[in-house]
Amino acid sequence: MRALIQRVKGASVTVSGQVVGQIEGPGLCVLLGVTHSDGLPQVKKIAGKIANLRIMADEKSVLEVAGSVLVVSQFTLYGDTRKGRRPSWVAAAPGEVAEPLVNAVVEQLRSVYGLTVATGVFGAQMEVAVTNDGPVTVSVEA
Repeated sequence: MRALIQRVKGASVTVSGQVVGQIEGPGLCVLLGVTHSDGLPQVKKIAGKIANLRIMADEKSVLEVAGSVLVVSQFTLYGDTRKGRRPSWVAAAPGEVAEPLVNAVVEQLRSVYGLTVATGVFGAQMEVAVTNDGPVTVSVEA
């Protein structure tokens, strides 16, 4: 499981002209990718990283600043560009595998860590708008 995590002042996801997920104030925008071998251990590990990563102001976590999280499914994080000019998506898990795991990460963030979490729509053509803070962007792998 891979996550590209951005510290944001706000972020939103729009599908077909309608905002479907939005956070305001300090928080994180998490682009989340799933590969074939991912399961519950990776869900727990990456949710813990997202909640506890000390990248907010004053080296605090999103938990410590009572921030919120926008999680957006992003299979392209597993794009392989080593060969040629066209990425290969072979390492990305298919939707029927990835969607329940993305949902499980969201549920972990909500139920275990008590975070406010907004989401995009799995598999939809999404417009993601972020107001980066810093900017601070980190990549996490579980």
